[in-house]
Amino acid sequence: MGGLKVLFLAAEADPFVKVGGLGEVAGALPRAMRTITNPGSAASPRVDIRLVIPLHSAIDHKSFTFTHVASLEVPSRNGPVQGEILATEYEGLPVYLIAGTPFQPDTPVYSSSAAVDGKKYVFFSLAVLQLGQAINWYPDVVQANDWHTAAILYAMLIRDRGIEKIVRLQAIHNLPFLGNGTEPALNAFNLPPATDSDLPAWAQQLPLPLGLLAADHIVTVSPTYAQEILTPEFGSGLEAFLQKRSSKISGILNGIDIQTWDPASDPEIQHNYTADQLEARQANKISLAREFGLNPDPHVPLLAMVSRLDPQKGIDLVPPALHQLRSLSWQAIFLGSGSPELESALQTLEQSFPGRVRLVIGYDAALSHRIYASADALLIPSRYEPCGLTQMIAMRYGCVPVGRATGGLRDTIIDYDQDPDSTGFLFTTPKAEDLAGALKRMFSLFTNQGAWRELQARDMGRDFSWNRSARQYLDLYQTLVERKWRHAN
Repeated sequence: MGGLKVLFLAAEADPFVKVGGLGEVAGALPRAMRTITNPGSAASPRVDIRLVIPLHSAIDHKSFTFTHVASLEVPSRNGPVQGEILATEYEGLPVYLIAGTPFQPDTPVYSSSAAVDGKKYVFFSLAVLQLGQAINWYPDVVQANDWHTAAILYAMLIRDRGIEKIVRLQAIHNLPFLGNGTEPALNAFNLPPATDSDLPAWAQQLPLPLGLLAADHIVTVSPTYAQEILTPEFGSGLEAFLQKRSSKISGILNGIDIQTWDPASDPEIQHNYTADQLEARQANKISLAREFGLNPDPHVPLLAMVSRLDPQKGIDLVPPALHQLRSLSWQAIFLGSGSPELESALQTLEQSFPGRVRLVIGYDAALSHRIYASADALLIPSRYEPCGLTQMIAMRYGCVPVGRATGGLRDTIIDYDQDPDSTGFLFTTPKAEDLAGALKRMFSLFTNQGAWRELQARDMGRDFSWNRSARQYLDLYQTLVERKWRHAN
């Protein structure tokens, strides 16, 4: 197969195994890239991209057919570590899975032990170096995602086995997760600290900083986050190091699966609708209110939150903000789980507003669809948000986002008072009064249902498909490969 050759490494990928947003990206982006064809040739993809993930025990072997490709050994200080390469295909995407003794049965994708995860993912990263010879296929680009796969780039840099023309690309999905506590694994697999580099001393034997050091280019999951990581607030102590590489950092927004998230055909919602049929959306709102024992009133704005309950998400801002707005008419439904303190804070909020607030602790996928298709506005008060998918899903369903102007939220939400092409409401400072102020502006617009529906229709018309993201990645790959070859020659 012709075209640019890309090897895409990740710790998880849907539909094989998905824990969080990374799994969604790794499952969707490579498949979207393979749909981009050469001009005039619908049968010739412009990218021969291949996915490689660990063979986690959580993967359902009955749902996929795996073939054995090769056995392998990864050298370590305690002797070679055995493994093997398996292969399958999903919707035309070649997928390789690395098995080995570090991946024990019943071991979760991410454990509570940094030592266990360090051994798993450093082994995985080094095992992937043997894939090219096993299948006689050598990439033009190797993309590592987050700390779990970053060691491959560092190993390529220091071992340089005739692969100097391969582009090393490190993707950052969430910078604070550097791989802390995995130093013994790097040492065990003979990856020395980068003591002669400009990394801070504390970061010279951590996987993600080493991947960033070795990378020809760094990509984050939104343009704003690419700038934010250069600052002390968001740089996780690496801001000075990253500032020196600012010309080699770019941001590309993630996408969403527009087939899964489609109000016109979603089987999880009671009334399907389009931007031209928003009266059907009102029927969903009334049904959801009745389901939760709220008074079904189309003239009262229904707020919602679908989120992991984590301090990063700014959940603590919500109770005091809504208390400030208690004299106004609104209702709210919250779905999420996480921090016991934040769960308790939302439970107290529900008790304080017995006829207005409902809370569901946990995650219910079907309910999340009904919420997006019913609520008038989605609260996303994140302290930082590298990209965020929930605001894109909400807009797809005509649920207007109210979020903090950070990361991908700033890149996807256009504030109503700042631009005629607006899509939602933003606030700048992570304070309850600022969130309350944004909600007041939203409430004011909601009273003008004509303008409100125009805003909903604009939101539903935005393109957040993976095809958009895939084309931007392809442009980046091509630019980096051309630059690398010029320098190599």
